[in-house]
Amino acid sequence: MSLQIPARLAWLESVEHGREWLFELPSRVSRCTEKWELRLQPPYSQSFVSIVFPVTLRDRFPAVLKIQWPHAESEYEHEALRLWKGRGAVQLYEFDPQEHALLIERCEPGDHLSSIDSDQALDVLVEMLPRLWMPAGKPFRSLAEECAEWRKQLPSCWELAQRPFERALLDVALEAMDRLSSAQGDQVLLHQDLHGDNVLRAMREPWLVIDPKPLVGEREFSLAPVIRSYEFGHSRSAVVHRLDKLTSSLGLDRERCRLWALVQTLAWCFDDTKVSRRHVETARWLWQA
Repeated sequence: MSLQIPARLAWLESVEHGREWLFELPSRVSRCTEKWELRLQPPYSQSFVSIVFPVTLRDRFPAVLKIQWPHAESEYEHEALRLWKGRGAVQLYEFDPQEHALLIERCEPGDHLSSIDSDQALDVLVEMLPRLWMPAGKPFRSLAEECAEWRKQLPSCWELAQRPFERALLDVALEAMDRLSSAQGDQVLLHQDLHGDNVLRAMREPWLVIDPKPLVGEREFSLAPVIRSYEFGHSRSAVVHRLDKLTSSLGLDRERCRLWALVQTLAWCFDDTKVSRRHVETARWLWQA
């Protein structure tokens, strides 16, 4: 079949397994289309590590076909959606492990949470997060395991990027990882990429979560991506406001939330030798918050 690859997936051409995945993609799409009796529309342009199509399932109702480029963060997305069973998140209809394909609920009209007033968006997340905090264990990767990887990789990333921020900020993050990881609270399912564009307006519920990148760890970590989410305002006052509002509304330990947000923000600020300026600024603000 002829397949138009979204421009944001072009980076995979420079990755060995990415080129192979792109080459095989039309066949994967064809097999999924035939297996699940789908009628495809052109893929969403926002796709970056997967290709996502609006589809009609068996000519009856709308859905989404998502074919993942296999990577660690996406490995158990289908298991997270199964565990949530549509409570605050999109429903999983089908999963094909061989094709790395998910058939999931389509959110309509699909507006991003980042499109509404930031305080109203935070109120939505205050209502939503406790519904997502379900007790969980294997097969999900643990926050402690993830943190150990960050602890190992962060100094070398900092060096390779030619020390893009002060050593003192790096040391604060490393010390925080040692302090936080070993003594956590109750272990629950976490959405480690819960920013303003991964919550969509829907009809079954007003808002639904997508693209979980699941981990299992303490509740305090789950605020990190929201606090970092520049879609809700990128300034020191906006970051501190999100930290204060969410921790007080959800009854979470402010200091642990602050440090987890600093840690993940720095851990996610590197893309090879490129560095996200906004992430570094956010980490600095959290350092003194």
